[in-house]
Amino acid sequence: MRVGVLGGSGYAGGELLRLLADHSQFEVEYVGAGSNAGESITSIHSHLTSYAKRSFQETDFKALNSLDLVFLALPHGQSSSLVSELNESVKVVDLGADFRLHSPAKWEKYYSGRHAGTWCYGLPELSGQRAEIRNSTRIANPGCYATAIALAAAPAVKHGVINAGDIVVVAASGTTGAGRSTKVSLSASEIMNSMSSYKFGGVHQHTPEIEESLGKIVGSDVRISFTPILAPMPRGILATVTSQTRMNETEARALYEATYGKEKFVTLLPEGQLPETSSLIGSNSAHLQVAVDTHTSRLIVSIAIDNLGKGAAGQAIQNANLISGFEESMGLPVMGIGQ
Repeated sequence: MRVGVLGGSGYAGGELLRLLADHSQFEVEYVGAGSNAGESITSIHSHLTSYAKRSFQETDFKALNSLDLVFLALPHGQSSSLVSELNESVKVVDLGADFRLHSPAKWEKYYSGRHAGTWCYGLPELSGQRAEIRNSTRIANPGCYATAIALAAAPAVKHGVINAGDIVVVAASGTTGAGRSTKVSLSASEIMNSMSSYKFGGVHQHTPEIEESLGKIVGSDVRISFTPILAPMPRGILATVTSQTRMNETEARALYEATYGKEKFVTLLPEGQLPETSSLIGSNSAHLQVAVDTHTSRLIVSIAIDNLGKGAAGQAIQNANLISGFEESMGLPVMGIGQ
């Protein structure tokens, strides 16, 4: 299939290009990056040597409409203004937030501008989503935090074994999650040897996305209290998700093993082994561990992903494989590069 990447100069766009270079069925014919048009791809992504003789292109809808599939790796709010120029025959996976939410009111609260609509939500491991994705041509790729938190909470929410109206999340992300734009707060001098919360007090934009994706599973409202943390590392997410439960730890492990035991990209680790972000770098996988705090009767789920892998580019290719009729894991690494 002939594919294109729009937004190829960003971190997620670069990871898309890296993974697509080794995909047996996707041929990258167009790499757009409006602000970097004309520059060589390797001047920004020096590791992408297979693109050494190619340059970023300007946004060209004639070229885009000649393709079979397009990945949009653009800042939030930009995809919706471009999609109307794409032919219906072109399959699209949008890594931005524009089409993730169902509620216009929540979009207006957590983002800015007009709500553009809703596409199929691309988290295949959630109950019922894989079939929906296969039957769709336009996919809203989930946010990185939303991917980790939804995977951690979904089994317990689906089976009604936690208080879904009181799910507390504390999660740390690497700096690539904030994008490539220059910000003083993301400079090395500011983040090294330091950690800090941000978007404190329940205002993070992934909150309604997580609540909607989990609420769909049970057909009722889900409430998340989410505190994000900026960690002094380039990539990776580690989330801790807790809620009141009557389960014991044996029951919790059995539930999560039954849910994810056959999933290629989601692994419940052996007892005593905790998720580490370094284990997931470069992969499309998620590692999780469960425990029950008997002192407070709370289920605790720890989960790690690569925010640029399962949290962005890897999952986008997983979705593209599904809508294209290919094997879901084609071209995607299960194991990270480790230390």
